[in-house]
Amino acid sequence: MARQFKPLSSSTTQSIVILDFGSQFTQLIARRIREQNVFSVVLPCTASLNEVKSNSPMGIILSGAPWSVYDKDAPPADPRVFDLGLPALGLCYGLQFMVHTLGGKVRPAEKREYGHAEIDIVADSVLFSGLAKRQPVWMSHGDEALELPPGFELTAKTSHAIAAIQNVEKKWFAVQFHPEVHHTRNGTEILRNFIFNVCGATPSWTPQHFIDSTIDHVKREVGSGRAICALSGGVDSSVAAVLVDRALRDTKGKSRLTCIFVNNGVLRKNEFENVQRNLRERLGLRLDAVDATSIFLRKLHGVTDPEKKRKIIGNEFIKVFEREARRIEKKEGKVKWLVQGTLYPDVIESRSVRGPSQVIKSHHNVGGLPEKMKLKLLEPLKDLFKDEVRRIGRDLGIPEEILRRQPFPGPGLAVRVLGEVNPERLALLRECDDIVVTEIKNAGLYSKIWQSFAVLLPVMSVGVMGDMRTYAYTCAIRAVSSEDGMTADWVALPHEVLKKISNRIVNEVRGVNRVVYDVTSKPPGTIEWE
Repeated sequence: MARQFKPLSSSTTQSIVILDFGSQFTQLIARRIREQNVFSVVLPCTASLNEVKSNSPMGIILSGAPWSVYDKDAPPADPRVFDLGLPALGLCYGLQFMVHTLGGKVRPAEKREYGHAEIDIVADSVLFSGLAKRQPVWMSHGDEALELPPGFELTAKTSHAIAAIQNVEKKWFAVQFHPEVHHTRNGTEILRNFIFNVCGATPSWTPQHFIDSTIDHVKREVGSGRAICALSGGVDSSVAAVLVDRALRDTKGKSRLTCIFVNNGVLRKNEFENVQRNLRERLGLRLDAVDATSIFLRKLHGVTDPEKKRKIIGNEFIKVFEREARRIEKKEGKVKWLVQGTLYPDVIESRSVRGPSQVIKSHHNVGGLPEKMKLKLLEPLKDLFKDEVRRIGRDLGIPEEILRRQPFPGPGLAVRVLGEVNPERLALLRECDDIVVTEIKNAGLYSKIWQSFAVLLPVMSVGVMGDMRTYAYTCAIRAVSSEDGMTADWVALPHEVLKKISNRIVNEVRGVNRVVYDVTSKPPGTIEWE
């Protein structure tokens, strides 16, 4: 596997390390901490002690999990994590793991607690500093602590169970509820008390700090070498490109970064031309555009499995980039690095990271990469969520028009044409998608929605148009709201907007005679259909 760029944040910035035991809320914990301008990193619960220490932790948080500590398949963690001398906070399962590991007892609860609950604070604790004695919280557990480990005391309880414990001497704390969810009214204050009053962290992780540190790290890592950037025109790759471009410009303003924009045959209507214009004129990037439509579509011919589509596209992208690198080398010198705008959600969804979390889908720029690559990966944004990337983009001076662009998947329309991808079906989807985006923009809703797009279904249905029978494709419309793509809710588009989209599609796109609206949230669905 190609050697990867080591993110600056894990080695040069203090952090709160979150050990993930498989909770659905783990990424929310990370976000809540970052909202305090403190860096957080999620590691699998199976991470080695060296990996934990390499992230310069100020403290450790143990996440929740859908397990019992006594389950045979319960995810393991190295108990020596408690020997690191670091403050620790256990959340839900994290409390039970702490009690079980440190010599206490856990048992199945006589009365399980799910949802809203109230706790009574029964002892002084820095964790609850400044809070009322009774607090509304969000519970989600079937086990409970029966006996506390040596050195621990009870600090909060519900009407029948332990709700919080502490070992003040060791700086170990644990709560049976989830402070990271908004249903726990003062959850942010509880996390702030741990981060600042227990761990002693400072709120120094800001966009400008990230920009300065990343530019410095890229300069040291790349040295006098050259890089190419996989550029799509979206928020992520544009911010990554501008960041690395600044690091690799010499005193005369000449950059050792060449951006490569590839037409993989599954772009949206007029996108190949529009993106080139934006990137050259608005961002001033050095850009090479490559039309590889025939290559990609030939490789995708007859393929219907979504994972195969993603991996084929990931592999072909790398081949194109390696060919372009060889071309550049003949004129300018060795190209060693490939820059990508990979984000944290891409990494999380594509890899099980040796822990209990499941692979949801392979992103073309993470799980879809080939095992062997000649280029080294440079992924300066891989620890960030989308909203964090936008904030950094604003500090870099990137136009709002680019920063507010809705996410578009790397595999493009290939994962929105369900089933086989061919020129005919792509042409239909391009027209449908263009109508959806145009009408949502006309309604002033584009910047208020995370993603809105059309999907061509492999479903033919009978219709009647002009007193004639038709047998044509079905188009699905998808619009969702989200903070970071990890979870999403479907958007209730206004009736008039849906009506106009539907009327335009069936009247203007020959080959489509039915429009449906997707009202599925994530979970259980994903944002993209494939």
